[in-house]
Amino acid sequence: MNKVRITVMRITTYKDLMKEYENPIEHACLLKIGDEFISIDGKKPENLCDSAWGSMKEFVTSLANGKGNFYDGWMKNPMSAMISCNDGFRPVSFYIEVIKIED
Repeated sequence: MNKVRITVMRITTYKDLMKEYENPIEHACLLKIGDEFISIDGKKPENLCDSAWGSMKEFVTSLANGKGNFYDGWMKNPMSAMISCNDGFRPVSFYIEVIKIED
């Protein structure tokens, strides 16, 4: 199986939506741009948010198993994907890429 690196590329915050719709919560997301996680055998890396993992799990598993080229050429690197978590108030964009191809 391939090892897959998951890198935080961008964090966006929609304060207007938070103000209008969200109950205030502390420490909703502790990620920082540049944070990296390594998935081994297609498994969730320790300390990666469960919600973010839910958004990317199928892509990571596919890449770990040697499958890529999602949506027929969507990414310049066919063994990668750009995925965002499903938090509508503070979405985080992750770059997911194969870093080691194993036989």
